[in-house]
Amino acid sequence: MLTEKFKVKSIVHLYELLPENERLMVDVIRNIIIDVLPGRCKEKISFNVPYFYGNKGICIVWPASIKGGGITRGVLFGLWRGNELQDHTQYLTKGKNKKIFYKIFYSLEDIDESQIKSILIEAILLDSKIH
Repeated sequence: MLTEKFKVKSIVHLYELLPENERLMVDVIRNIIIDVLPGRCKEKISFNVPYFYGNKGICIVWPASIKGGGITRGVLFGLWRGNELQDHTQYLTKGKNKKIFYKIFYSLEDIDESQIKSILIEAILLDSKIH
């Protein structure tokens, strides 16, 4: 885990800091998100990780190497308003946070593109109702 104080300035900078397994997972998850997000949504680096928002926060991608995500290995895909999603397949984990629900990936094989897209579409619809 990167414990020194630093400020990630860009996605390229983040990728330079991550071990290969996390970098590959972050890249795959980011590309799935970018593929699904409508043009009104944006990505920025916040808390040193990729953060995606529309009217409000939609989701984050938090590799374990970046301090503050609450995980010791893998890459977390978190949804800011996860508690408001239907999540019929129970894909997401409800942790200690009452609003953010998440899925942790430990390998590329764990990443289920169709599940991520499905839950992300629901999150985007929820975000579009906020003004």
